[in-house]
Amino acid sequence: MDLKYKRKNVYKEADGNELKQIYDFAEGYKKFLDTSKTERDASETAKKLAEEKGFKPFSFSEKLKAGDKRYFLNRGKNIFLISVGKEDVAKDGVRIMVAHVDSPRLDLKPNPMYEEAGLCYFKTHYYGGIKKYQWTALPLALHGVVMLRGGEKREVCVGEDENDPIFYVTDLLPHLGGEQSQKTLGKAIDGESLNAVIGGLPAVDDEEEKECVKAAVLKLLNKKYGITEIDFQCSELCFVPAGKARDVGFDGALISAYGHDDKVCAYPEMKAVFDYDSPHTVLAVFADKEEVGSDGTTGMQSKVISDVIETIAASFGANPIEVRYNSKCISADVTAGFDPAYSSVFEKRNTTFVSCGAAVSKYTGARGKSGTNDAPAEFMGYLRDIFEENGVIWQTGELGAVDAGGGGTVAKFIGNLGIDTVDVGVPVLSMHAPYELISKADVYSLYKACLAFIK
Repeated sequence: MDLKYKRKNVYKEADGNELKQIYDFAEGYKKFLDTSKTERDASETAKKLAEEKGFKPFSFSEKLKAGDKRYFLNRGKNIFLISVGKEDVAKDGVRIMVAHVDSPRLDLKPNPMYEEAGLCYFKTHYYGGIKKYQWTALPLALHGVVMLRGGEKREVCVGEDENDPIFYVTDLLPHLGGEQSQKTLGKAIDGESLNAVIGGLPAVDDEEEKECVKAAVLKLLNKKYGITEIDFQCSELCFVPAGKARDVGFDGALISAYGHDDKVCAYPEMKAVFDYDSPHTVLAVFADKEEVGSDGTTGMQSKVISDVIETIAASFGANPIEVRYNSKCISADVTAGFDPAYSSVFEKRNTTFVSCGAAVSKYTGARGKSGTNDAPAEFMGYLRDIFEENGVIWQTGELGAVDAGGGGTVAKFIGNLGIDTVDVGVPVLSMHAPYELISKADVYSLYKACLAFIK
């Protein structure tokens, strides 16, 4: 037994066969990313994949039995995958894995359209923690839904196909940016200036029209989607970076994409449920609203997860309180990987490194562990043992140096239900940027960690 702890590099430990498995797994993950830019997209993708695996719709009134595979799509933005095992749910509890599938973006305001200086724009309100300057001069795609009168829903996705137009938030040219460059990064771009150009061709059939470009764009939208301007008040539309996930580096060991946070954790937990028929009852959750506090009907502060657990308990005549207290949870969320370009905000002995395996964070929070779950030592020991038994390469780390900042996850909301919970995720570089960076080795290690957890 080694007395000293030594962090391992997954690529160095992998033989030729496992290296192929890592790269093959990454290809599936990239395809998932490309179809899952928003929480609606990700939940719908998961639903389709679940149906292909034999999962059927879940009902709160049904009585589940061992072997049942169910999915519950909550309002189109939050999905629960349920695999009922043979173990006594009262004594064994539920193995829960939760990852969020919402990511920082630019949401449209309720009254978004305006015209100025011969251009038509959509006004936006940014969602989640972003660096505003990163969202200018970037190809953007429009995703979401619009509710028409009478309850008809129209899905919108423009900018992803190579033949689609894209959208664009302008920035100031450096020739005139002297004053702007003197401002701090946080103030150089104002939130109200993050407005996307959506048109520039004026309508020619109405010379009296004062906003002729806006009128022309509305005609296009009405022709294709049946949309009128008031319908934007009953919509959920957002701008996300256009384009696909791409390999990074000559060796293709890394992936750059929008939305690694936190789909890089959602995909492994989903795949684990699909690939292994666990003797335990397993619940995998794609959560919404994590980036803005997890409130609302599709966030992890809602009662839905308790309702699902109570339904499982009732199916076997078990006390739902006992089921919850015997359950265990992996809050699968990313952490900040060490970036040598910004080393001063990390503490090397207690941070995670790219390609060194699944990242376990005993606690998150900020400053004096504010807003944290802080997993108990007993649960940490339990995970260590099952990871070691199943050949999972893993590491521990904090989200940066003490007082450098901090962040939170959904772990505390699961912990508040009396369920032992710990964060297990993937190190990410450039977190919350339009394009983030992860290692293929780490996403595969998290997959192995999820498999070990449900075994």
